[in-house]
Amino acid sequence: MKTRISNRFFLMVSLLIIVSLACQGNPFSKEASAPTSEPALPATDSAASQSDLAPISLPNERANQAGDPDSSPYATKKLVSGGEKFVRGLYERPYNADTMDTYFPYLDIIDTQGFKDDTWGFATITLSGLDASGKLPGTYGVELDLNKDGRGEWLILASNPASSDWTTQGVQAWNDANGDVGGSIPMTADETAPGDGYEALVFDQGTGANTDGARVRVTANDSKTIVIGFKLSLIGDPDSFAMGVWAGDASLNPSLFDLNDHMTHIDAGSPLPDLYVYPLKQLAEIDNTCRMAIGFFPTGNEPGLCETVIHEDPGVVCGPNVAGALLCP
Repeated sequence: MKTRISNRFFLMVSLLIIVSLACQGNPFSKEASAPTSEPALPATDSAASQSDLAPISLPNERANQAGDPDSSPYATKKLVSGGEKFVRGLYERPYNADTMDTYFPYLDIIDTQGFKDDTWGFATITLSGLDASGKLPGTYGVELDLNKDGRGEWLILASNPASSDWTTQGVQAWNDANGDVGGSIPMTADETAPGDGYEALVFDQGTGANTDGARVRVTANDSKTIVIGFKLSLIGDPDSFAMGVWAGDASLNPSLFDLNDHMTHIDAGSPLPDLYVYPLKQLAEIDNTCRMAIGFFPTGNEPGLCETVIHEDPGVVCGPNVAGALLCP
């Protein structure tokens, strides 16, 4: 009797197990073993293995936009139409030094746009043209002022961008850890001793504490436009910042910011023929833009901010203030 009961018991248990497996499906099938989401890649210093962590596309809405003078129509005349204010740290100098007989279209910024989502910040930089071989052999940068006081905290540089895929090649992120960028008066030419600029190299082509901290790519539909993306976590997760962009030759040196603190106007020269310091001298082959407001509403007191028109009432005439913004009361 005991044996018969035991056999029935084991038979019932076996049937229950078979039914249970049939309802759940084959535990060894590919469908059942596939994870619901891909596992995160482990941290590594290899830029190639981090490609899946790069941003895929820009946010649908841009945060801001700023145009910049196109000097190509004036190349034969060896001058620029505007955008040059040395004492304010605004440069329009896409020419060689001394003779100004060579114009560099790939160093002439004509437009920039800023974007931001919860994880990444982006800057697009559109140049007037490419070099003779159809490339962008310059160094391109994004300067970030986190507290909007005119003194930049971060400079992200990308050299010789060529790929339409996101890459860390040629990308560096520099930080002003000791807060001396801009000297005593940020963005204004100082007579006091300059500091050491952006002295801390925090990210270098995929290496650093944040191995996927910054990326660059050339846009697929416009070879004259590059996009620089940077992780907000790399720069301290700010909610907002002022952002300007740069284009220069290989000598665009992080340690020389702000540039007008490290040389006089006479030494730097000018692309404006009406000035006695014309032509360009020590400061040549470089261009930059005013700064865009990213994630905040400008008050008009932010140094270096692009001209901003605030139309609360279309019938009100706006006037300039000390920051160069146009504010309507």
